[in-house]
Amino acid sequence: MIENQNVEWKSSWDDEYLKWICGYANAQGGTLFIGKEDNTGKVIGIDKPQYYLTAIPDKITHTMGIVVDVNLLHEDSLPYLEIIVDKYPSLISYRGRYHYRSGSTMRTIEGRELERALLKSQGRTWDGIPVPKVSEKDLKQNAIELFKEKAVRSQRLTVEDVTVDDKVLLDNLHLYDDEDNLIRAGVLAFHKNSEKWVYGSYIKIGYFVTDADLRYHDEVHGALIEQIDRVEDLVYTKYMKALIDYEGIQRVEHFMFPRLAFRELLLNAVIHKDYSSCNPIQISVYEDKIYMWNDGTMPAELSSAEKLFEKHSSKPPNPKLAGVFFKSGMIEAWGRSFDKIQEECRKYNTPLPEFNISESGIMVLCKPNEKYLELLKVGNIGDSIGDNIGDNIGDNISNRLNNTQVKIIDRMRYNPKISAKSISKDIEIAMRNVEANISILKKAGIIERKGPAKGGYWVVR
Repeated sequence: MIENQNVEWKSSWDDEYLKWICGYANAQGGTLFIGKEDNTGKVIGIDKPQYYLTAIPDKITHTMGIVVDVNLLHEDSLPYLEIIVDKYPSLISYRGRYHYRSGSTMRTIEGRELERALLKSQGRTWDGIPVPKVSEKDLKQNAIELFKEKAVRSQRLTVEDVTVDDKVLLDNLHLYDDEDNLIRAGVLAFHKNSEKWVYGSYIKIGYFVTDADLRYHDEVHGALIEQIDRVEDLVYTKYMKALIDYEGIQRVEHFMFPRLAFRELLLNAVIHKDYSSCNPIQISVYEDKIYMWNDGTMPAELSSAEKLFEKHSSKPPNPKLAGVFFKSGMIEAWGRSFDKIQEECRKYNTPLPEFNISESGIMVLCKPNEKYLELLKVGNIGDSIGDNIGDNIGDNISNRLNNTQVKIIDRMRYNPKISAKSISKDIEIAMRNVEANISILKKAGIIERKGPAKGGYWVVR
């Protein structure tokens, strides 16, 4: 037997090794040999073997309340001890501290990790903990109705399944504990102000020109079941610019990353997030990339990004919350999410997202597809524009207009007297953004203002 994460050699006994016994019991079990050289495993023997044969089991039982096998063995007449520790179903502490064997090191479990480990040892999950004094009457009715609509449309539930009292529906979704208390998953999914109980249960979005230059940002709060659609719409209408190309006379919009793939990544972040961290999910959008950060973890068998896109089982850390999203039809079971991401990226010739998995969380980098990069290199009128751009929008210019500029021009053609304020309201874009794009279009010679500010009109070239 060689030394590994489950086998350790020690030349003599020290009470410090009681921590190792605790760590083995909390991990996968292990064997500790006393009387072998640390580096070679060669038996060198121990003094007073009969004393330790009784003293060590007593110390373990008295300090940790567990029973281990302590065997006296011999090699070439030299006595040594074999201490066999089984994995325990409940978390074991040594003098009030919890230790865990990880690889070749022994570490102490503390904070959020300790809470998760304690819950796991009890067969519970973080999202299954009850929230006192909250009932179905406190939940947002629109969020519940949205769930019903999605669940029926996806055929995960029938009309008869959702045509029941809210309490019955939530109970069927396993969102109550044995004492009839609503659990955290129910509050997160359907409460309009879940942050009262789960701080940080929202999503931040920011647009960056450089890492240090944040231009604008938004926060999406409320019921998680509603946050997904709102964030997706916000990113693809306000934050992510579509570059325009033409196939014959057909106008085609190109986004840097497939929308359905982005949605799957967002759903993964929401469901796999460690909500005890109190940190929001953060989405950083740049002209040519998107970062999505989530304070969460992956199962040990999915420790590398490559393994995520291989066949694997689904083990969400928030299974109750995942159950709600599954019944709504928003997610698939059996780890299908990454298959769908691959399909969408392949369809639009987009690189697969890159995952950086660390103890601090999961960072996902989404890179643009080739067509988007090609159009970006040609130059987009929303970024920089020269004085020598042609004056025929129908021929050379329209393929370099961003989505906002196209909408502005469409409104001006339909109503030459329209104001910037009316355009802002009509296309649901901030006034400063509309004014900035109008200025760009005027400098390019694509539009011209005739007459005074009030009473004048627009001319589209």
